Amino acid sequence: MSTKAIPKRSEVPAEDTWDLSHIFPTEEAWQAEYEALKAVPAAVAAFQGTLGQDAETLLRWFREEDDLSLRLTKLHGYANCHSDEDTADSHYVDMKSKAMSVIVAISSAAAFATPEIMAIPEETLDRFYAEAPGLETYRRSLYLIRRSREHILSPECEALLAAAGEMSDAPDNIGSTLRNADMRFPSVKDAKGEEHVLTNGTLTTLLEDPDVSFRKRVFETYYTRLGEYRNTIAATLDGQFKQLRFYAQARHYESTLEASLFGNEIPTEVYHNLIEAVHQNLPAMYRYVALRKKLLGLPELHMYDVYTPIVADAASEISFAEAKETVLKALAVLGEDYTAMLKEGFEGRWIDVYENVGKRSGAYSSGSAWPHPYVLLNHKDNLDSMFTLAHEMGHALHSYLSCKNQPFSTSDYVIFVAEVASTVNEVLLMRHLLGKTGEKKARAYLINHFLDQFKGTIYRQTMFAEFELMMGKMSEEGEALTADALSEKYLELNKLYFGPDMVSDEGIALEWARIPHFFYDYYVFQYATGFSAAVAIAERILSEGAPAVADYKRFLSGGSSTDPISLLKIAGVDMSDPAPVNSALKLFDELVSELEALDL
Repeated sequence: MSTKAIPKRSEVPAEDTWDLSHIFPTEEAWQAEYEALKAVPAAVAAFQGTLGQDAETLLRWFREEDDLSLRLTKLHGYANCHSDEDTADSHYVDMKSKAMSVIVAISSAAAFATPEIMAIPEETLDRFYAEAPGLETYRRSLYLIRRSREHILSPECEALLAAAGEMSDAPDNIGSTLRNADMRFPSVKDAKGEEHVLTNGTLTTLLEDPDVSFRKRVFETYYTRLGEYRNTIAATLDGQFKQLRFYAQARHYESTLEASLFGNEIPTEVYHNLIEAVHQNLPAMYRYVALRKKLLGLPELHMYDVYTPIVADAASEISFAEAKETVLKALAVLGEDYTAMLKEGFEGRWIDVYENVGKRSGAYSSGSAWPHPYVLLNHKDNLDSMFTLAHEMGHALHSYLSCKNQPFSTSDYVIFVAEVASTVNEVLLMRHLLGKTGEKKARAYLINHFLDQFKGTIYRQTMFAEFELMMGKMSEEGEALTADALSEKYLELNKLYFGPDMVSDEGIALEWARIPHFFYDYYVFQYATGFSAAVAIAERILSEGAPAVADYKRFLSGGSSTDPISLLKIAGVDMSDPAPVNSALKLFDELVSELEALDL
């Protein structure tokens, strides 16, 4: 399919699209389910005041909740996927809005459940388990609800906190509106005099350009304009961390970090261990920076030289058919049962493959696996798209196996482990490609692609995580997050992470102002931990074979049946220890050495 002429949705061959009739056979069936669900809030409300009365009522509640959650997942999933096919189609936007309205109505009607379940005395709950053995299925759910008791306030205070919820979203909403709607950048001319549109979205792509003088103009133009907004953006971040501090203090957490990690059962030590381990492995990053400077042939390496490819002329065209075949071969190490599921996805129209006019950008796996996952791609015939296919199918089969092997209540998995399966697939694909590539330039191209993943996912995200931790501590100590204070601290971190061979240009001190993830409440560290865990698991699979594969599949089938640290231990990785991060960065160091030895 040509990447130059983007087709309309109606022009895309059916075999290149996902088949949503697996969820609902017709739109009329979806509409009938929507109408049926609109009547559910009244039935849900009928449970109010009864959940602690007897075991059978509590069991019936959980089973009803499972059934409703599954129905709502399908209702929203069908509408959402259709809407993503063409985001300008108002019909499907309306369907998605209707689905959300039903979800909100039912969730609101069920708001009584958590406080009622928390109020059940421990001895009463023990008796319930004996009286209704079916409740054992929900022991994990009950534990997760009740573990928050010390952080739950009186009904009056909870109502007040809930009412403040919309205000707490204001910093993120304001920052997002500023970045995406109001912020405008001048265009930048290349050496031929052609103008290039500069936005938050195009910045990185423009910085991949081989012309160093053009990259410099892009960088300086972007950060000069961004600097004009620095005080406003700093004020939104100050507001963000003040609201995090308010909720953490109100709910009796020791810090905003603890409050954030509590819900996913992640000890704060995991966050600190990541930062410490990456600090210990910064010399490998410094070697990579020095090698990049050498291979680009630059007297000085600047921050605008970070994205341009070291080996730019070894790319080859990879069709979607070839990408599927290569991914199947690379993942054969996971066994015939795993590749059979991949083929089922490839042949069963789980995937929406190519870009069309109005289609949502990027790629994702739907997460829901009823009746199976759906994967959105915008496939281009290149190496990145092949890795994206492996990545998203990793997510898809993680969901598929969890849903096949877990009851609905524990079939989902938390974000801390969400990037593991996708990255394991990428590492196995990379190892497969390196294993059959001997030509120097092609091998260097692959190694550089792998190194950039390490750099962007472990080093860069850990740097963001450390900066976020700094902001949290500043706010907790009563220090205002001013633009000058944030820029000073960010520049210090940039120099620490990139080392002596990188010129930390003045503009990079403002990079904090363009990162939306700083409004995501200590989220980014999970990219680094997930990548580290995945590298460790993939290396174990390749070195130990069948026993490691069996453990990995048990992890993939685990859903949220236990806490995420324990789940990863099943796969042979202990993220409460810095060893997996150290192991991953040892591989990074070895790859830097190999790229040096290729002597391009």
